[in-house]
Amino acid sequence: MPGPTTGDDGVPRCPWGAGDPLLRDYHDREWGVPIHGEAAHLERLTLEAFQSGLSWRTILAKRESFRAAFAGFDADAVAAYGDGDRARLLADTGIVRNRLKVDAAITNARATVALRGSGGLEAFVEGFRPDVHPAPSTTEELATTSPESVALSKALKKVGFVFVGPTTMYALMEAIGLVDDHLVGCHRRGVTDR
Repeated sequence: MPGPTTGDDGVPRCPWGAGDPLLRDYHDREWGVPIHGEAAHLERLTLEAFQSGLSWRTILAKRESFRAAFAGFDADAVAAYGDGDRARLLADTGIVRNRLKVDAAITNARATVALRGSGGLEAFVEGFRPDVHPAPSTTEELATTSPESVALSKALKKVGFVFVGPTTMYALMEAIGLVDDHLVGCHRRGVTDR
């Protein structure tokens, strides 16, 4: 039962963040750290949707290209994208060129703009923070969904979001610190800042 892995620097980490430098940096600096602002939430939601079926490393390696392609995840800018922008995105080798995911990013930007009248995307997502979350000791104890991620998925779909299934929303919740899935013994467990 894999628990934390001690890296070559002597620091215990979740196994996925112990080797590859790109993943280690993300594990140590971002994963599980709360974020703030509409663009930050739209970026994470979009990247989690693009990751579906791919490795997270692939998405991280293309992150700067995603930011450039999607106007820094400015919801107003992306919501205004039309056919020419879709064609540009589908030709952009710096990102994942998947028509359904590109369309989802635009749809979700439009839904994000529409949510502003009722508190905005950040408050909406934060509303699904669980009261209690078990502390996993091994990778076998890690969940891939939760009642809250199922509820968040349904609620987002109801207000027009797509590509927001329960597993994708659970990954979002882990990434932005709504749940702490750093393993017990990982140096980041319980740490909520960079």
